[in-house]
Amino acid sequence: MASKKVLIVYAHQSSGSFNSAAKDAAVEVLTAKGCTVEVSDLYAMKFKATATAEDITGKVKNADNFCYGEETKLAWEAGKLTADITEEQRKLTEADLVIFQFPMYWFTVPAIMKGWMDRVLTLGFAFTHEKRYSQGIFKDKKAMLSFTTGSQECMFSANGINGDMNVTLWPLQNGILHYCGFQVLAPQIFWAPSHVPSEARGTMLEGWRTRMQGLLGENPLAFTPLDCLNDMMSIKLLLRKILLIDTH
Repeated sequence: MASKKVLIVYAHQSSGSFNSAAKDAAVEVLTAKGCTVEVSDLYAMKFKATATAEDITGKVKNADNFCYGEETKLAWEAGKLTADITEEQRKLTEADLVIFQFPMYWFTVPAIMKGWMDRVLTLGFAFTHEKRYSQGIFKDKKAMLSFTTGSQECMFSANGINGDMNVTLWPLQNGILHYCGFQVLAPQIFWAPSHVPSEARGTMLEGWRTRMQGLLGENPLAFTPLDCLNDMMSIKLLLRKILLIDTH
């Protein structure tokens, strides 16, 4: 891991939280392994969560029919995104690994972290129509989710009341991270730490510390490559042409 750069995007309001302890453990272990670790503490930064026209300095192209994706793409190309966005994009550009550390809110990330994703992963910078999924812009980077739950693991099983955790994480892991090209590592899930004894929480953190010893060497999760989509589209076009042939 020597000389690798790690960005931790962290979302929790309290320095006394388990999430804070997990973040601190990551900083400590990865730094000791020779990594350069940078933390974006979103609540401490008072990071703006809403994606609006105020994210662009100067005039927008079409104020009457504002399209955030298109306008921020133009602003990114022209260097007219606000300083908070460009600073996070700098961190992301330099990072080899990105860790999202957060408590699960309503089966997803907290609003402030979703705002980071909405505002930082702009069209052009993080993805294009041609560069996405396995051919994405960040295909040489790794990313992962590390989070706490309020429910026990059994409640997130395929037959559990909360449903399969793999399904819950699909929009985040495939729809955001893999969409931008990231090699997505298996999530680090801390199951209901607020409902277990302190000894159990210590064991969770120790497991996290152990995993980080070889984190960057882990194989990523498997997703359908973009080539499969292109092949399917080619087949559909071919079938359409065949069906349009006049056989009379």
